[in-house]
Amino acid sequence: MFKVDLNCDLGESFGAHKMGNDAEILDFVSSANIACGFHAGDPTVMKDTVELALAKNVKIGAHPGMPDLAGFGRRNIAISPQEAFNIVVYQIGALNGFTTALGGKLEHVKPHGALYNMAAKDPLLATAIAEAVYAINPELVLYGLSGSALISAGEKIGLTTASEVFSDRTYQENGSLTARSQSDALITDDRLAVSQVMTMIKSGFVQTQQQTKYSILADTVCIHGDGLHALKFAQYINQTLTENSISIVPFR
Repeated sequence: MFKVDLNCDLGESFGAHKMGNDAEILDFVSSANIACGFHAGDPTVMKDTVELALAKNVKIGAHPGMPDLAGFGRRNIAISPQEAFNIVVYQIGALNGFTTALGGKLEHVKPHGALYNMAAKDPLLATAIAEAVYAINPELVLYGLSGSALISAGEKIGLTTASEVFSDRTYQENGSLTARSQSDALITDDRLAVSQVMTMIKSGFVQTQQQTKYSILADTVCIHGDGLHALKFAQYINQTLTENSISIVPFR
């Protein structure tokens, strides 16, 4: 019997701008990565999303991103390792405050968007993020792209890490995600997306865009909460994994 954590990026509404179906998607995942106000989210949205996750017994993680609301945190910004440390500490602190105030416990940290992808390749940036997480609480789990510099940095500093794979993204032969600027970055066929996930979990590899096999560890699977069919896909992947003897459980 295989098991995997199913996580989703949530809490991405902002002010009057509503995004996603957080309350419904939480019925189908085991962990929630909640935006901390820099790329998306605001204090009210953070509080409401934490409350929803606690009510549905879904593990709570901080989802710190670039200070880039207009670009949804998906634009590369040339920040120094010290700046990365500072913005990660700031954002974890914000979400941890709400989680503690509402009687919950922060379980993990997963960087968002450009910050995540830059740290996957840049050891200095990855180390700064790992150090920020460790400084807040060394018991927090650091989520990062499987096989990336972020996972290596977390392990080196002594954090527990969760190697993450993506259901709706294609991969390059070096294990990186295909850039969103490329036409083939996203997998839009739900059946293909879930088939890729099951191969990664059960067989330990992903088929790359160069038609090679990249060895991969799948501790946790990311689904996105901001797509037009996000709720339908959450239901589908939950049901299909379960029917194929893959239990959906929190990472820890």
